Amino acid sequence: MTGPTAPDRDAVRALAELLRMWWELSAREGRAKPTQQSLASRLGIDQTTLSRYLNPRHPSTAPLRTVELLHTVLRAPAADLPRARALAEAAAAGAARKSPRPAGTAPADGSDATAASPQHPSAGPPSPVPVAASSHVTAPPPAPVPAARVTRRTAAARAALAFLGVLTLGGGIGLGWGALAHRAGQDGPPVAAVAASAGATASGWPLARKGDLLWKARAVQYLLRAHGHAVEADGDFGVRTAAAVKKFQAAHGLLADGKVGARTWSHLIIRIDSQHAPQQAVVALQYLLDNSGTATDITGIFTPSTARSLETFQRDRALPVTGVADRDTWRALLTSQGPGIHR
Repeated sequence: MTGPTAPDRDAVRALAELLRMWWELSAREGRAKPTQQSLASRLGIDQTTLSRYLNPRHPSTAPLRTVELLHTVLRAPAADLPRARALAEAAAAGAARKSPRPAGTAPADGSDATAASPQHPSAGPPSPVPVAASSHVTAPPPAPVPAARVTRRTAAARAALAFLGVLTLGGGIGLGWGALAHRAGQDGPPVAAVAASAGATASGWPLARKGDLLWKARAVQYLLRAHGHAVEADGDFGVRTAAAVKKFQAAHGLLADGKVGARTWSHLIIRIDSQHAPQQAVVALQYLLDNSGTATDITGIFTPSTARSLETFQRDRALPVTGVADRDTWRALLTSQGPGIHR
């Protein structure tokens, strides 16, 4: 096979999600979340490599030693370490299985690569034949049956995987439509206009709700803080965050259901430019920029460097390059974060 199997991909993705969660939730108990640059320096690797290890959409697997170091440096829960080790070992084993055998090495069954010429019973052991003298001798070709069997098995396996993939995709789309239709309400888009893109409503805004972790929770929490609500930006959309959302919704004449959909996002976001840059709103902007892959320092200050990162993001997403965090830019940022994690 030329690519990872489905279990291998699942292990790689699950490991990246777990490592990212450790990093996102490391800012608990008054500790500041380390930047990827400082974290990479402590691990002895470059920042690009670390970003790949923390990105569920990138097929890079963190080595077991790096996983264990991340667990220690980020003070992750002790109960997570056995699972992280198992995922790292499963992903590494999958990578080893798909690596081609170097030329010249012996087959796995220990058989010789070339066939010996038949000898007469009374001839004794075969004598070495000089190359020049053996030019007229033709060795029997290797039997093609094993290779054909391998080819047929590989083709059958690929066909089976493709069939299962089609079934899985169809079932996932059906479940997704049903779930979105069930939860569409006053704060969400009409049921008939459900978006095809993962994690976003028809209007292009994601739905954040109680139980969400990491980027959805942090974005809501930073913006609530920018509006004066005393919530902890811990990356966990829990009871207190939901209560703050309800209070914010009630103050703006919205349905106070604690869910952040298109209408609530529209009131929650804050236009940011060089003249108006509330600290917590800037933190939200910088966090989302950095989390989307546009390297940005999270300082809470709208510096020229942040403006350049914002312009880079806008250019990459075919938005007007204004250096201003307007409604369309916020929406693009929120839909560029990758899959959400819900507990």
